[in-house]
Amino acid sequence: MLSAVKRQSGLLRQVSMVRPIRGLASASEESDLIEIELPETSFEGYNLNVPELKYTTTKGNLLQMFKDMTTIRRMEMACDALYKAKKIWGFCHLSVGQEAIAVGIENAITKKDTVITSYRCHGFAHMRGSPVKDILAELMGKKSGCSFGKGGSMHIFTNGFYGGNGIVGAQVPLGAGLAFAHQYKNEDNCNFALYGDGAANQGQVFESYNMAKLFNLPVVFCCENNRYGMGTAASRASASTEYFKRAGYIPGLKVNGMDILAVYQASKFAKDWCLSGNGPLVLEYETYRYGGHSISDPGTTYRTREEIQHMRSKNDPIAGLKMHMLQLGLATEEELKAYEKAARKYVDEQVELADSSAAPGYEPELMFEDVYLKGTGIPRLRGRTVNETWDLEKLQYVPRY
Repeated sequence: MLSAVKRQSGLLRQVSMVRPIRGLASASEESDLIEIELPETSFEGYNLNVPELKYTTTKGNLLQMFKDMTTIRRMEMACDALYKAKKIWGFCHLSVGQEAIAVGIENAITKKDTVITSYRCHGFAHMRGSPVKDILAELMGKKSGCSFGKGGSMHIFTNGFYGGNGIVGAQVPLGAGLAFAHQYKNEDNCNFALYGDGAANQGQVFESYNMAKLFNLPVVFCCENNRYGMGTAASRASASTEYFKRAGYIPGLKVNGMDILAVYQASKFAKDWCLSGNGPLVLEYETYRYGGHSISDPGTTYRTREEIQHMRSKNDPIAGLKMHMLQLGLATEEELKAYEKAARKYVDEQVELADSSAAPGYEPELMFEDVYLKGTGIPRLRGRTVNETWDLEKLQYVPRY
């Protein structure tokens, strides 16, 4: 048996004898079970007993999370290069440094659960099922993009993923609505509604808390606290930076968002909490973005380069998981390098496919075709001016009503 190795992001130990969990009954799978013990600093609860620090997962799950985080980082780096090559225009917000949150949540839930977030959304869209090429095509305004090239970086959607939302904080009440739909339809699922520390002061966030508690909705309100709302430190914008305590009447949990092992356990705990009839929960993932608020922001005018380098070198979520797997013999250096090389190759291929795909046409009907779901809309829509009315059946402009 491998000896236990304790590091900042947790304590892992390979175990040879454990009982099967969640249907993991085969001998081969059982031999790959890994026991994880997190440090006590991983969680802090508010009116809540924190999740167990010890839990069991599989070697395959850890490897998959490493691959997922590596792929998202390569994708975001490709976005940065495409933006600087002027193939992506407009706003573009990257999540380099925050990969553990999207990956940890997705590995803890099912495809029937729903996720909604703000405009730092590329990693979530990929984890929900969108190929990298579809995400990059959307960023480049191509017809094959997730939103047919009409949404760009901030408006990406896929099955079970409701954006990508450009209005600060506006996705939070939508997340409560998605949770209400789960409840109304008697579905055994919940919603994860994510927002940043900058959006945490929005009034609609608190209105959502209130309604969620009144209706006992299965929603997890997730604050991604990366310490800076645009260029303002959280402590300069918020009277209280304990975002997990903000709801008051809703229990909260603060999580080390730079440790994917903690994010995964907390996200599983949150889903189980909601589906056990306990109602909403507020999570605060303490995380860090290495780049600026958006690509146009250098990110060094309101924080020091030394701070950024310290976070990269001491708290990187990918490097942390890689270190553990190497020390515990779950993979060799060569195997992990092969995964990283495969992620780079995959993303490079996806970039080429996205770049070579067609742009949307210039036909006027393209402006109107996605306003309503087909068969549910009205026959005519007003265009850019009162004198510009489009007939959805005749596919032509007609005199206004």
